[in-house]
Amino acid sequence: MTKTDDWFEDVWEHREERLYPKLFGSVGDAIYPLSPAIFTDTFRQEFDPRWLHCGVFESPPNSKHASWLYVTSGLSNAWEDDEPDPTSPSGLGCEFVFETSGQARWAIVRMLHVMAFQILLAHGRYPDRDVLELYDRIPLRDSLTPEPSELTWLMVAPPAGTDRFQLDSGEVELLALVGITEGEAQHAREHSGGILLQRLQEADAFPVTNPQRGCIIL
Repeated sequence: MTKTDDWFEDVWEHREERLYPKLFGSVGDAIYPLSPAIFTDTFRQEFDPRWLHCGVFESPPNSKHASWLYVTSGLSNAWEDDEPDPTSPSGLGCEFVFETSGQARWAIVRMLHVMAFQILLAHGRYPDRDVLELYDRIPLRDSLTPEPSELTWLMVAPPAGTDRFQLDSGEVELLALVGITEGEAQHAREHSGGILLQRLQEADAFPVTNPQRGCIIL
């Protein structure tokens, strides 16, 4: 199915060319899209070609944020709607943001995998799993970066700034990602993700992920 409705294109353009610059400053002209290989090789799943329109923008430090910021675009595309409905979630109803201490190709790769996972979850490919929500933890089973790092998990958290935005096609929740260690993941299991997030904030380990930091849980 190919969307040709003017409203659909208008909403897409509004998000990427007006709303994102307002929220995040410049996101550049390049988007890093999902590839077929992420679905077929990494997740061993067939894919809908429409999913390949989803991708990640990179926003360098600017007046809106001092970090390098990465934001997904496309999860909130309302592909299944025949007409815009501002009272419902737009598409999957979410987009992800991830802030890092430096420019990071690995951050784009990690976000693309999270996007693909969320899409597959939303389309019932893992019947025993719900879509990613606040304080869910994603085991990476390896270093967050190509270089050694104690951060081996990602946690979903409320963003430090705007947590949702409105499109003509519906509401969209912004979900932040933050890298955490095995010890921090265990702390969240024992005490809650909200308590871990508070400790990360106190240690200046959120919202910006620094892959060189150590575990904040003694």
